[in-house]
Amino acid sequence: MNEDNETIVSFKNGDESAFSVLLRKYQDRIYTLCRYMLENPQDADDAAQDTFIKAFQGLASYSPTASFYTWLYRIAVNTCLDYKRKLSLRSLFLSSHDNASLDVFPSHLPTPEAEFETKQSMQSLQLALNRLSMKLRTVLVLKEIEGLSYEEVAEVLDVSIGTVKSRISRARDELRKIIEKTTEQK
Repeated sequence: MNEDNETIVSFKNGDESAFSVLLRKYQDRIYTLCRYMLENPQDADDAAQDTFIKAFQGLASYSPTASFYTWLYRIAVNTCLDYKRKLSLRSLFLSSHDNASLDVFPSHLPTPEAEFETKQSMQSLQLALNRLSMKLRTVLVLKEIEGLSYEEVAEVLDVSIGTVKSRISRARDELRKIIEKTTEQK
């Protein structure tokens, strides 16, 4: 975290190239967060790029009362929520919604069989996550997939720790029910 603060100080002192250090450090994590929150890789890529544009524009006024990555995650979550709202509005005007474009996360497993199983699992997880409300999906992605602590999730979402714990519990229950229902149908 000290390294981030030093990089931010360099940026604030006029070294705009210092931002590329932060970009390289967090781009994969932010993309993964956006990918889990949004339904397709193109939207996730756009949201991740917008997150870093907003961070670049706001970094001059960043105050280290919160850790940088928590601040960046908050920007990413809000950006994804904005995208989700825009997508909802856009879907009102479209006659059909094509989920066939839903890609799965790339696998780095060595065998084709293991890669296939991983893709199947990730696709099932993504489809189940997509059926959760945005509030529940967001808290679950931040805690379980991104590995943030309860305190960090509360800070990112600007809610109490009790609210985070409650939402995570509800999200796990709903996700379990969705997966069980999907498994029964197969």
